Amino acid sequence: MKGECFTMFFRVFLVVAILHFPAAMLAGPVGDAAHGTRSYDEYEKPLVCRSCHDDIFEQWSQAMMSQAFTHDWDEIEYFELAVPHAAKDEVVAGVRHGCNGCHAPTSFLAGDTPPPRPEENSRANESVHCDHCHTVTGFEGEIPHNFNWITEPGRLKQGPKPGAVSPHHDTVENEFIKTGDFCGTCHNEMSPYGVWVKSTHLEWKEGPYYEQGVQCQDCHMPKAKGRSAKMGEEGMIAQHLFHGAHDPGKLNGAIEMRMNPLEREIPYDAVAVVNVQLFNGKCGHKVPSGSVEDRIMWLDVTATDSEGKTWHLPVDPKGFEGEEYTIAADVLAYQDMGIAKEIPNFAGVQRDGVPVGDRIFRMPYFDPQGRMTIQQWNTKSLGVDYRIGPRETKVETFTWEMPDDIAMGKVTFHAVLNYQKLMTPVAEFLNVPAEEAEPQIINIATTWIEVYE
Repeated sequence: MKGECFTMFFRVFLVVAILHFPAAMLAGPVGDAAHGTRSYDEYEKPLVCRSCHDDIFEQWSQAMMSQAFTHDWDEIEYFELAVPHAAKDEVVAGVRHGCNGCHAPTSFLAGDTPPPRPEENSRANESVHCDHCHTVTGFEGEIPHNFNWITEPGRLKQGPKPGAVSPHHDTVENEFIKTGDFCGTCHNEMSPYGVWVKSTHLEWKEGPYYEQGVQCQDCHMPKAKGRSAKMGEEGMIAQHLFHGAHDPGKLNGAIEMRMNPLEREIPYDAVAVVNVQLFNGKCGHKVPSGSVEDRIMWLDVTATDSEGKTWHLPVDPKGFEGEEYTIAADVLAYQDMGIAKEIPNFAGVQRDGVPVGDRIFRMPYFDPQGRMTIQQWNTKSLGVDYRIGPRETKVETFTWEMPDDIAMGKVTFHAVLNYQKLMTPVAEFLNVPAEEAEPQIINIATTWIEVYE
C-alpha cells in the first residue's frame, strides 16, 4: 500500500514538475547538439501504439509523416545528393546528420546517421512517429526551426487534452503540441548559409490566419467525432492524416481561378487580351510552400478556334526584377548536382520542363556560385518570391495577336493551373519514380470571345 502511494505521489510530482518548470531545465541537448544523445530503446515503436490507437495508427501509416525517411524522393535526395555533397564541402557537412533531425528524428537522436537505406528496414523507417511527437515538450530559442524541439522520452506522453487515462502510459496536457510553433520546429529550416529555405510556419505567422488564432493543426489535422483509443470516450479527435502538398484532395482547388476577356467581340485582325485571376483563399501559407526549391506551379493558357485549331499563349511580362525565373524558358540549371554526382563542369538540366512562356509561381534558390539550385542545404541566396500568399490575388494577362488562319466565330480560352512536387528534368536525371513528378491540376478556367470579319 505504501509502495503504491509512493508511486502515485511520484507520478503526480513528475507531472507538476513538467508543467511548472521550463522544459529546457529538464531536457538534454537540443538541435544539432542532440545528435547521439539518446537511444532507440527510449522510444516506443509505432506498432506498440497501434495496439490501442488503431484508427490513428492507420491514418498515420498512410500519411507523409510515416514516410519522411522512406519516401522515394527523400531517399534519393539524401543518399545520392546530400550525403556525398556533405563529404566534399565542409560548409554543408552537417546535413549528413541534420537531415535526419526532421526526417528520422529517433535515428538522429540515437546517432544512427546516415541510417541504413530504407530497404534494410531499420528503425529509421519509423520516420516521424507517434512517440517522437508525443514526447516533445517545447522548443529552445525564439524561433522554432531546424529540429530545435525538446524531447523527453519516457512513460509520460504529451497530448492535447486534460485527464486522458491510459493503461500503458501516463499523459499530460501540453498546450505547445496544439500550436503552430510545434510544427515550426521542422517546417522552418535555415540553410548552413543562414537562409530560410523552408518557412511554412513563418509564412503562416506573418499571414491573416495566425492573427485570427487559426493553427496549422486546424487545417492539417482537422477534428472529427471519434475515439483516439479503443478504450477512450467518443469526442472530437484530431485526425492524423496530415494532408498537404502530397495529397491530391488538398491540392484540388487550393487556388481559385477565374478568367475573362477585355472585349467579347473582336475583329479577326485585332489583338485579344485575356486576364486570369488567381486567389489563394484556402491556404494559410504561400503556395507553393515547404520544399519550394523542388516544387513548381505554373499557369498554361491556350486558345482554340471554332474549327478546333489550338494555339499556346505566353504570359505578358510584368517587368519586375527577377521575373525571368517566373516565366518558363529553355535554359539549364541545377549545376551543383554535379558535386555529389562527381561530374566535372556539369552543364545542368532543363530548369523548368514546362511549356516555354508559361507563368511559374515560385521562389528560386541560388547556390554560392549564383546558380539556381534544388539543394536547399547549398542555398546561399534567394530570388524573387513570386508565390501566392494567403488571401492574395494575382492577375496574369495574355495578349494575343490572332493568327491569319483563325476561323471566324467562337474562340475558347482554356487556363490550367498545374503543380508538380519535383520538376520533370530533375526527376529524370536522378531516376526518381515518375509519379513524384506527375503533374497535378490545381484548377481550370475558361472564357471565350467572338471573332468576326
